[in-house]
Amino acid sequence: MVTSPVRIGSYRIERLLGIGSFATVWLGYDAALGARVAIKVLAENWSHDLRIRERFLDEARMLWQLNDERIVSVHALGELPDGRPYSVMGWADGGSLRDRLARGPIPTRQATPLLRAICDGVAVLHDHGIIHRDLTPGNILFRSRREGVEQVLVADLGLAKALATASGMTARAGTPGYMAPEQDEPLAIVDRRTDVYGLGQLGIRLLGAPVRRKPDGPVRLRPGVPRKVAEVLRTATSQRPAGRYRDARAMAAALDRATATKPIARAARVTMVFASAAAVSVLASDTVGRRFSPESGTAVDPTGRISVRLPAGWQAQAGRWSGPALLISPDPARWRTDDAVRGAFLWFTRDGGSPDGFVARIPHADCTPEPVRHSRLAGIDWVIAAYLCPGRRGPLVEAAATGLVYVQIAPPANNPSAFVDTLLAGVRVRSN
Repeated sequence: MVTSPVRIGSYRIERLLGIGSFATVWLGYDAALGARVAIKVLAENWSHDLRIRERFLDEARMLWQLNDERIVSVHALGELPDGRPYSVMGWADGGSLRDRLARGPIPTRQATPLLRAICDGVAVLHDHGIIHRDLTPGNILFRSRREGVEQVLVADLGLAKALATASGMTARAGTPGYMAPEQDEPLAIVDRRTDVYGLGQLGIRLLGAPVRRKPDGPVRLRPGVPRKVAEVLRTATSQRPAGRYRDARAMAAALDRATATKPIARAARVTMVFASAAAVSVLASDTVGRRFSPESGTAVDPTGRISVRLPAGWQAQAGRWSGPALLISPDPARWRTDDAVRGAFLWFTRDGGSPDGFVARIPHADCTPEPVRHSRLAGIDWVIAAYLCPGRRGPLVEAAATGLVYVQIAPPANNPSAFVDTLLAGVRVRSN
């Protein structure tokens, strides 16, 4: 039984919040500020282990340096009379995700945005070169805000470490069930994709299925979970790190695409290309249709800001997407559902990432990548990446450029690169 101290430093102790493997957390009260804080104290049985002590202090230093509302904050460090260190942190008055799951399932309409918010918090760590290594429901906390919306917090970085200093000594650290397979291999490389696996397992837990234990087995979720969300979780929990999203930000972007109310054409079966940032500005029109110029065999969107020269035998079809867009194919109606039909989808995107970053965050776990290439065609710079996928005739190509024209192409199997370049050379964009 843990005996409650009366005070820790200048803080009056009100109650025990939790006990972990390495530390005990108390709820303290700062009389001068009239504020409650969480005080994390190194456990007595680890007080003489210099390695654990340094890990405890490292966590506090990392939290202090991050200073982000999505990460539990540290206000001060101190030391008890017996020499044990403690850190004074912001109090998450909304409890933990573990507590909420213990009370029952979280509705799907709340669970998916919650997973997205957790991804945002982990992305902060990844942006600073930190991997968490132990993403579990107990390490996701909630804090009330004045505007009435809860803030989701990522906590307990005691197992986190700067990527530059990650080593085999701590590779095994993690919680079974949420721990990536490579964390169980002493010499394996642990990187951001390790946390992506943990995020995927959190998503599976949130959306109603027990933690999956059979390697690459089916992800069984509750009825009503969108198929594309299930696909995101399956990718995130791939047994091979190379099959996962590269980091938390990439997984967040995948969730955004999976939950979009007006999804773009199927990204898993087509070529994707974006113009360079110098070519044209982002457009905001929400009305999409078609307009043809029979003399030139060109399809033009209703705003007149994006057009494409049609390959022989191809036609355009109207659609309802967010922004100017065109769908072209020998059979546009079948192209939407039949992978054997060739086609292309042209659209303006508001994606804010870099071209290379966009390509990197769309995984194809079972495909072999070809070298990324850059082509300048008809005054527009294109970034193009190709994948060779099992059971598929011809390559799958993906590309991107910051916030500009977006093209998906399912090219013919015969000389696909030449077809792609010819099609892109016929694309025209007009600035505002």
